[in-house]
Amino acid sequence: MKTSALGRIALVCGVAALAGGVVPGAAHADDATVEKKILPVMVEFSDSTFQHVDAVKASTPDTYFGTKADSVASFFKEMSRGRFAYVPAVKEQMAGPITLSLSAAGCDHGKINTLTQEALAKQGLVRGEDYDSLSMVFPAQKTGCPWAGLATVPGPYSWINLYGTAGGLGVVGHELGHNQGLGHQGREMCTDGDLVDCEADGTSAKSIMGGGGPAAGFSAPELIRAGWLSGGEAVKVAESGTYTLRSLHGEGGGTRALDIPMGEDRLVIEYRHAAGTVDARIEGVHAYRVPKGAYGSSSLIDLTEENETAGNSAPSDADAVTTLTDTASRVSVAVLSSGGGKATVKVALNGESLAAGVSDDTPEKAVNPEHTASDTDAGDGASAAPAASADSGTEAQGETASGAEGRSGDAVRATAGNDSADLAATGAGPGTLPLVAAGAALVVVGGAIVLGRRRKRA
Repeated sequence: MKTSALGRIALVCGVAALAGGVVPGAAHADDATVEKKILPVMVEFSDSTFQHVDAVKASTPDTYFGTKADSVASFFKEMSRGRFAYVPAVKEQMAGPITLSLSAAGCDHGKINTLTQEALAKQGLVRGEDYDSLSMVFPAQKTGCPWAGLATVPGPYSWINLYGTAGGLGVVGHELGHNQGLGHQGREMCTDGDLVDCEADGTSAKSIMGGGGPAAGFSAPELIRAGWLSGGEAVKVAESGTYTLRSLHGEGGGTRALDIPMGEDRLVIEYRHAAGTVDARIEGVHAYRVPKGAYGSSSLIDLTEENETAGNSAPSDADAVTTLTDTASRVSVAVLSSGGGKATVKVALNGESLAAGVSDDTPEKAVNPEHTASDTDAGDGASAAPAASADSGTEAQGETASGAEGRSGDAVRATAGNDSADLAATGAGPGTLPLVAAGAALVVVGGAIVLGRRRKRA
């Protein structure tokens, strides 16, 4: 596989993804709010301190827990519709600054983690007792870190290599998405309309994990992975039929996603429409491939030839699907109507014809559920790796976003005592291209490295 000049530049910039996907355990959402205590801590080094420490101290609580829509707490509350909440671990809403006996040079994230936890323990703050998640914020000036953010996937740790005085939701929210078990969301170009012959090319632009920034929220496969779709909101399709979808985000009831068997993979269908603070620039029915049931490693399916997204001034529905087929698994989907907050979608399984067996005026089917190219904030993709060690804080859902980078270079590991988990990194600057993994693919945005996905036709 040859790497173009663009790919070499991206690799030199050091923006990498470490992602993986073993099959996650079933996620069952309910109306109870799951709270996770997070402790943001300001960290300084023996030879590097914050240039504007008071400004960072003022901005950090607002970034994580502010009442405005652009705080981490507000974002996750909206995305989970109240089912999940990041709450402050201490009344001050943060700790520090803590000065470590460590030089900033070398970007030793493992040592930063270890020494920070030791310093916190001396203050009576112990992970697992006083806080669940630890987010370390430190000055970027001398670290040499090739990323703006790093996180365990899944797990309890995030590192924010801070430029300026505030981390911002784009970086912090993305890293905490990794903590939830979400890898980078890629894009598969399937230009002939058949999913047996696709090429990974760029990011989805449909998620904060796929280059869409906070304004894109999370996609349906990611919400399934997190357990934030309940009851009939995520329908596992077991037979051909016509289904009505409501918009993925926003208040109200109804089916928000279709989860369709597609050979070893799953095909997830969603309808996007402006709701709350998200999807103002996303419209229409979108489809995702979920490799071997790893919902945190999904990829957007793009049937167009232009790879156009709202991020490059295309219409909001430019990459929405109207019909698609996977001849290998004998699955077909057709969008009968879409707009105004709902869509009607016909699904044909087992090689059945979309025109046969189900008429266009079939009412919504009652089914018992079993329970852009990169724009601004580029996302940080999938070996069948075992979950991280028991002390890593890995959630019990069984999926790690381990990594594609580990197959082409040295895998990055988090170390704090016996802690060890896979990591994902986010680019250090707006001009930096992310390395994205989709399924088992290794991709650089812009097609510098492209892995074709070819499957046997039936």
